[in-house]
Amino acid sequence: METVRPPKTNLAAAITLAASKQTYYTMRWLADKDRVQQGLQAYAYFRWVDDRLDEDSSSQGERLEFLARQQTILANFIAGKATVGLVPEEAILAGMLATESASENGLRIYVRHMMQVMAFDTKRRGKLISQTELDSYTHHLAVGVTELLHYLIGSSFYSPKDGTRYAAASAAHIVHMLRDSYEDTETGYFNIPRDALEAAGIGPGDFDHPAYRSWVQERIHLASRLFGEARTYLSRVES
Repeated sequence: METVRPPKTNLAAAITLAASKQTYYTMRWLADKDRVQQGLQAYAYFRWVDDRLDEDSSSQGERLEFLARQQTILANFIAGKATVGLVPEEAILAGMLATESASENGLRIYVRHMMQVMAFDTKRRGKLISQTELDSYTHHLAVGVTELLHYLIGSSFYSPKDGTRYAAASAAHIVHMLRDSYEDTETGYFNIPRDALEAAGIGPGDFDHPAYRSWVQERIHLASRLFGEARTYLSRVES
């Protein structure tokens, strides 16, 4: 394996490598050769955005202002307008999209849906969310990640576009939210819906309550079913 050294001139690669060696090497070794850089940019930009939005030193007003700026940069680019004064990390987004035509593709779908994920995560901080909102959150993330992977890896091969296309990413997101429940709750992100809490008369930190554990069990069963659908879906993807 190559020695892990942060690239000196490629900001997207440096951010990706520092944050996730798994993602870095996935892009380096599995992405189509002409799309490696786009894969690094796609991860690095939203890694930077997510980290900025998670900063405890920022107020909610500052987080919302930062988010609004990122949304404006994206909207301006899609409309063919320039945004002045981009910092290097924001330039990653502009550079990534500039390499593509204006037609809809997996990269653009990813960017739009991940911006929705960032917006929802920011606005839900400190608030209880409904099951409908939680499902929408998972859907945006699953669509974005799945379409990006199909765009980056084996883009010339056939992949089915049916109801099971997003099963794997949806299942993974459900599992990750369960895994991160303790840590997320401490920082004001509640991964159990308001509906379940109100029905049981409990709070988001009552992890050992039977009702909370029952809800977790239901989510695990759902994730297991989705992973099963994903295995069938992947068996139909050309490679």
